Amino acid sequence: MSAVAAQTPYGGQLVDLVAGPERAAQLREESRDWPSWNLTPKQLADLELLLCGGFSPLGGFMGRSDYESVRDSMRLSDGTLWPIPITLGLPEEMAQSLSSGDRVALRDPEGVMLAAIRVHDVWAPDRDLEAERVWGTTDPRHPGVRQLMEGSGRQFLAGDLDGLARPTHHDFTALRLGPVGVRAEIERRGWEKVVALSTRNAMHRAEQELTLRVAEELGAGVLLHPVVGPLRTGDVDHFTRIRTLQALLRHYPADTAMLALLPLAMRAAGPREALFHAIIRRNFGATHLFVSENYAGPGKDAGGPFHGPDEARDALREHEAEVGVTMVPFETLAWAPDRHAFVGEHELRESEPVLTISDSELQERLESGRELPEWFTPPEVARELRRARPPRSEQGFTVFMTGLSGSGKSTVANALMARLLELGDRSATLLDGDVVRHHLSSELGFSREHREINVRRIGWVASEITKNGGIAVCAPIAPYQALRDDVRRMIEPAGGFTLVHVSTPLEVCEARDRKGLYAKARAGTLEQFTGISDPYEEPDDAEVTIDTTSTNAADGAQAILDHLVAKGYLRK
Repeated sequence: MSAVAAQTPYGGQLVDLVAGPERAAQLREESRDWPSWNLTPKQLADLELLLCGGFSPLGGFMGRSDYESVRDSMRLSDGTLWPIPITLGLPEEMAQSLSSGDRVALRDPEGVMLAAIRVHDVWAPDRDLEAERVWGTTDPRHPGVRQLMEGSGRQFLAGDLDGLARPTHHDFTALRLGPVGVRAEIERRGWEKVVALSTRNAMHRAEQELTLRVAEELGAGVLLHPVVGPLRTGDVDHFTRIRTLQALLRHYPADTAMLALLPLAMRAAGPREALFHAIIRRNFGATHLFVSENYAGPGKDAGGPFHGPDEARDALREHEAEVGVTMVPFETLAWAPDRHAFVGEHELRESEPVLTISDSELQERLESGRELPEWFTPPEVARELRRARPPRSEQGFTVFMTGLSGSGKSTVANALMARLLELGDRSATLLDGDVVRHHLSSELGFSREHREINVRRIGWVASEITKNGGIAVCAPIAPYQALRDDVRRMIEPAGGFTLVHVSTPLEVCEARDRKGLYAKARAGTLEQFTGISDPYEEPDDAEVTIDTTSTNAADGAQAILDHLVAKGYLRK
């Protein structure tokens, strides 16, 4: 096959920040005297793409001038278009201990040194301003804003970056090619044009048909390039998503499509992210990028949409010449049974019947065990989806109770546990707040920070139980709405989640005072006590509400069981 002209990297050449063996050995030796920082998942993903050239022409984490310029104008300080800040945040105490010229070892969660940075810039960012400029909102429900605000770093650090090794991955290693590997495969296949698709969910026959049509029109190959970094935004975990893509890939004609993974931390930044993805895909060799409506933006579940339906497409259209990647609209195709073919909206005949299955209907079919027709998806893809999302009656789930001390949470939880064990439908575990404190959080006090840690631990254990098909019944006080939201987000990808508000009024709980805690709180000997000296934020999203003033434990448990049956998690 004759050689083809490859797409040039953004900025002219791929950046390679990985030091040679001798330099790497020297850095490891010297690092014994340096402070270390264990990178967060987002920072780890950013470092990987810096080291391998996926973020070319960036040569490291941004300094203050580049950061502010990108934040305010989508350009580096030298004028190069760049839409998303790439920064390294550290805790304030650590950052303030560093001086210009100091070295810091950057390590993975297991402590393996991946890079060294020589400090030349430390500053405190204006996070609210960054959220407003980059995401267009400071709404904490937005996952990108929440990621920014809750990040570990109160201050940003920049400096010369020397890489020692790319992060280690143990999953789908043959698909983690990096820009050099993907470009080599494109060259081997002789593709002059490459249209990339960033897949957030499983692909089905309509999406495959669209990619094939566009590829044929362009004379291009198809790069299926799913994002597998942190900040999950799709309906299935990345393991399931990649298995479905591997299954679908077998239905493409030979040498028309390839699959590679992109270890990118999503920002959910809409139009800015569309530009960001286009630049990255150019570095991987793509010449075109599919862009859907509301591309890379969070939906209604996060309080959105935060951007108009064509803003992402318009952003890439406006900057196509500068980015060097052409925007391809991702069109929705429908199945025309009379023609036995997929058709676009412009191809429909008058009154022609068509069939589609929306994302919500797909989830309903999976959860109810209904058929996924073959015109919609190949049987191998359907099989993978059913493995990941069995019918609700076979899924694990969590019942998460919240309420004041003395509200009756534990009593109702014990009654519910007894009924669940009677049914014998699945294994069930009770995670009572006080019991978990004794066995899992005995070192914690009762400050807000420590109470939140305890609830997060309960949520994590519950998510593991749920993921493995069991039932978790949780009964902490969990007084803060944001924390309960975090627990819901932690568990819902693994299975079912039901929030139960045990709404017994404060005066009733205080009158009971079985542990004498309210008396101590009133006397001032027990600080930060929920309902007295610390707030309880009543939930507005509880699926079940129980007031034990007028409802006994057995009836409360029955109300929860009725809800679980109605939602399909338990059989009648």
